[in-house]
Formats: sequence, structure tokens, C-alpha cells
Amino acid sequence: MGSLYYGSTEAPIHFPDRLLAHLKVVVATKLRRGESFTLSWRHTDASPGGRSTIWIQPSIALRFVFESVEAEQLNAAFLQELAVSANSSGGLSINMDQLIPDSVDRPRRLSAAAVA
Repeated sequence: MGSLYYGSTEAPIHFPDRLLAHLKVVVATKLRRGESFTLSWRHTDASPGGRSTIWIQPSIALRFVFESVEAEQLNAAFLQELAVSANSSGGLSINMDQLIPDSVDRPRRLSAAAVA
């Protein structure tokens, strides 16, 4: 399970490493272009509240921490799906149950993420 540290908040937001690797690419691309957007996700049963949304902009510090030392393989189609979502008026919306295919033949289900 990876962690996203947002702004000056000490409590991380937890995402599966594979999902976090894809988020990192989309977020970095948007911020490199100077584009701000929202990032939304539903909480798991282990977390209080139902869902969260944060405003992502270049002036707010972000840190991505991965549990695995090995880099995740990225899926170009899933990156495109996330980029389209990030460019929409609703912002980037994450579905923790989303399937991210390793390849054309073998989809892999994301584990549920606990949000601190």
C-alpha cells in the first residue's frame, strides 16, 4: 500500500502501489503544465466519512511513497482514462475497485485502500 502526502498534513492518503503509480504520472503531467484539478475517492469501510476531494495545484506539496521498491508497470489505456477524468469538469475521480490490466489478457483487481 502506497501513501500520498498532501500539503502540510502529516496523515497520508493510502492507495495501492499500482494505482498510486498511475496517479503519480497523471498528477505530475497536469502540474507540469500548470493545471489545477480535483482528486476524489471513496473511503473504505475502515475509514471515517464516505468520500474525500482535494484540490491539486502546483503550489501545494505532494509526496508519493511506494511500499514496493520495484516500479509498477504502467498501463497506457488506464493512464489515458485517468487523464480524461482529470481534464473533465468533475476532476479526477478514483474508483478503488477499478481493474487495471497488467496486459491485454490478465486484468488485476486493486486491493481496497485505507484512507487515513
